[in-house]
Amino acid sequence: MTRSPSTEPAPDPAPPSGCPAAVPLSGPGFQTDPQALYRAMRREHGSVVPVELPGGFPAWLVVGYREVHQVTSDGELFPRDVGLWNQWPHVPADWPLLPMVGQPMPSIYFTAGEEHRRHVRMVVPALEAVDPFEVRGHCEQLADRLIDGFCGRSTADLVAEFCEPLPVLVLARLVGFPDDEGADIARVLKDLADGGPEAQAAHQRFGAHMARLVAARRAEPGDDVTSRMLAFPEEFTDEEYMLDLMAVTAAGHLTTADWIGNSVRLMLTEDEFADSMARGRRSVADAMTEVLWEDGPTQILAGRWAARDTRLGERWIRAGDMLLLGLGAANTDPLIRQDAPGGGPSARGGGGAHLAFSHGEYRCPFPAQEIAEIIARTGIEVLLDRLPDLELAVPAEELVRRPSAFLRGTTALPVRFTPVPTTGAPS
Repeated sequence: MTRSPSTEPAPDPAPPSGCPAAVPLSGPGFQTDPQALYRAMRREHGSVVPVELPGGFPAWLVVGYREVHQVTSDGELFPRDVGLWNQWPHVPADWPLLPMVGQPMPSIYFTAGEEHRRHVRMVVPALEAVDPFEVRGHCEQLADRLIDGFCGRSTADLVAEFCEPLPVLVLARLVGFPDDEGADIARVLKDLADGGPEAQAAHQRFGAHMARLVAARRAEPGDDVTSRMLAFPEEFTDEEYMLDLMAVTAAGHLTTADWIGNSVRLMLTEDEFADSMARGRRSVADAMTEVLWEDGPTQILAGRWAARDTRLGERWIRAGDMLLLGLGAANTDPLIRQDAPGGGPSARGGGGAHLAFSHGEYRCPFPAQEIAEIIARTGIEVLLDRLPDLELAVPAEELVRRPSAFLRGTTALPVRFTPVPTTGAPS
């Protein structure tokens, strides 16, 4: 029997009579029009929605902006401590979402409190030391290399040939990988994020890559994130280094790829936006900000776990219940749009109040946000400079979204353009 979270506090794990049925966190609606689903959820359930993860596991999806802000602002009541989950006795070892939800492990992403802050002290300075001009230089070179691979044939799939490989190739350089490992890491991370049957094997391959990197940089340090982490004065185990590098790379790869893809999609499919860009009224940065509000790469983020019984919105949350952060839903919450009939980010006081990077102690670190922004903006600028007459090769309605409730990106972005010469950059 499938269980769902209850709406009243009670020791019995079964929902009380009359509890609204949990919403399955899967299905084509998340691909076609997730905002319509979020509106329906709000009408029926309010700002905190009982949902069911694949496998029948109950959780709460927080779709209200204020409620997401409340959860992410209170790290003691709602820590990112997966060990608190009250469903562990029922979770099979091969559950496909396990790599995304996580398991108790000594990583910056899956620790809480002082242990989390210990990892932050080591990881964040290593990212802060990355030179933004170096990131832009890597990105320009690698973007040109990728475009050289298809610019002479007049058509391309931007997702497979540009948006997905670019971030991981840049990140691989920053953490210390040689270029020839970047392609396999990209495949690993895609299998991991899609949460399908290959996710577990992908997670193991990903860990093996990072373990080899830690060993290589310990033997021969360089000017890279891994070497700076290894040089940090506090003591960490090789497993902790490996897991933190996995977290940094995984969090930055597909989200940045989808940020690029969704921004290019906006420019190519929205006539009003394209016209504004052509007249110089809108910029690449404007498109990227619009995407973070309207079509963010991370729609749902797992997760937070209640440290004790509490109330959130109109719901009673039990100790150990999983809360999923509905970042995409929260950004379109009507309560924060009441004074913004136009719906644009500028009408809502600028682009900084969105929740695309989460919020609070466990949000995406600011240096990581900066790196992602540089990669995305530089990649798009190089693409548009090299292929100025870029256009969709299929009707916009034929574009297919990634089969995930958690991530928002297209599986392919077919384009056509006038062929241009290669740059002659080394491959």
